[in-house]
Amino acid sequence: MPELPDVTVYVERLAAKVIGQPIRGIRIPSMFVLRTVEPAPKDLIGAKVTSVERLGKRIIIGVDGDRFIVIHLMIAGRLRWKPSAAGDEIAKLPGKLALAGFDFPTGTLVFTEASGKKRASMHLVHGRAALAEFDRGGLDVLTATTKQFAERMRSERHTVKRSLTDPTLFDGIGNAYSDEILWAAQMSPFRMTSALDDAELKALHTAAKHQLILWTDRMRAEVGDGFPDKVTAFRPEMAVHGKFGEPCPRCGTKVQRIVYADNEANYCATCQTQGKLLADRSLSRLLKEDWPKTLEELENRRTSTK
Repeated sequence: MPELPDVTVYVERLAAKVIGQPIRGIRIPSMFVLRTVEPAPKDLIGAKVTSVERLGKRIIIGVDGDRFIVIHLMIAGRLRWKPSAAGDEIAKLPGKLALAGFDFPTGTLVFTEASGKKRASMHLVHGRAALAEFDRGGLDVLTATTKQFAERMRSERHTVKRSLTDPTLFDGIGNAYSDEILWAAQMSPFRMTSALDDAELKALHTAAKHQLILWTDRMRAEVGDGFPDKVTAFRPEMAVHGKFGEPCPRCGTKVQRIVYADNEANYCATCQTQGKLLADRSLSRLLKEDWPKTLEELENRRTSTK
C-alpha cells in the first residue's frame, strides 16, 4: 500500500501538473470504484483544480465550488500520468486495470488497481467539512513533538508495529515503512508499547521522522519533474522490508520475518531482538517445541539437515 512518502510525492507532482487546469472529462470504466452519488462526475466537468492534498493515505483533489475528489489507493491502487497526445486525442485507459481517468488539457490522470479484490475507492463530496469523514485521526509524526508521540504510543497497549500502522494512532505509516523505522530504532516489532521508557520512545520518534523524510526525499529525487509511475513497497535500498534471507546492512545477519493475517514483519534478530527469533503463529503452532528460539538454534538445525 502506498504510504506517507509515496502519497506525499504523488500529491506534489499531481499538484504541479493539474492545479489551475480544468477537468475536461471524467471516465469511469469500473463504476464500483465510485462510492458516492452526489455530486455526480459530470457535475465536475469544466471545473478547475484548486488544490491537491494528502489526508492520511488518501489523496484529496479540490475543484471549483468547494468540491473534492477523494482517492484511496488501498493496497494495489496506483496513479499514472499520461501526457496529452497530438491534437485533441485523449489517452487510452489501460484495459482491465483502469478504474477511472481524469482528462486535463495537458494530460490524463489514470487511476488503476492491479488486484481482483477491488479495494481502491473514490468519493466525490461537497464542502471541506465532508472531508472529516475520511480523517482517521492519526498523529503526524513529522510535526509532532516527542511528548505528543509518546502520549499517542502509550494511549493503547499494543505491539509497537501494530501501533505504528494503526491509522487512528499514527498518520500514513504502513507495513513497509514500519519495518524500516523499527530496524532504524533497533527495536523488536513485538515490543509492547506499555513497556517502552522515555529514551526508547524518543529514539523511536527520531527513527520514524528520519525514515519518512529519507524515503520521501529519495522518491522526490527519483521522480524529479516527472510523475511517480512506479510505486512499490519493495525497494532495493530498504534495510529489512522484503529482504527475508538477505544480510542486514548493519550487522550482516540474515533478515527474518513472521507472517500474520495478510501482513508480515521483517526484522534483524541480532539488531532488534537480541538474537531471539520471533514466533510465526502458524509455524510455531505446527512445530511447537521444535520451533527454534534463537539464531544459534536455527543455524544449528540448518547445519544438521545438510
